[in-house]
Amino acid sequence: MKKEIFNVFFREKPVMMLLGLLNAKGPVYASSLAKAVDCTYSHVVKILQQMEKHGIVNFQKQGRLKLLTLTKKGNDMATHMDSVRNAL
Repeated sequence: MKKEIFNVFFREKPVMMLLGLLNAKGPVYASSLAKAVDCTYSHVVKILQQMEKHGIVNFQKQGRLKLLTLTKKGNDMATHMDSVRNAL
């Protein structure tokens, strides 16, 4: 029931990406995030590019890989979304 009402207010995949980045215990890459949220790599990259454009995530080049991190704004948003999820 909690998950159903949460999805009424938020699109599931983008929120799960933010929460995945917020709760990450180590480095996060688009490919690992795609696997964690059960989404295609290309869909994840498309959403992450929009998030980057709006100052929510950063891409940091590490060799051929891009490490993902939340910006201050992204961290604040993810924290609030986590609070809403927990309140449901």
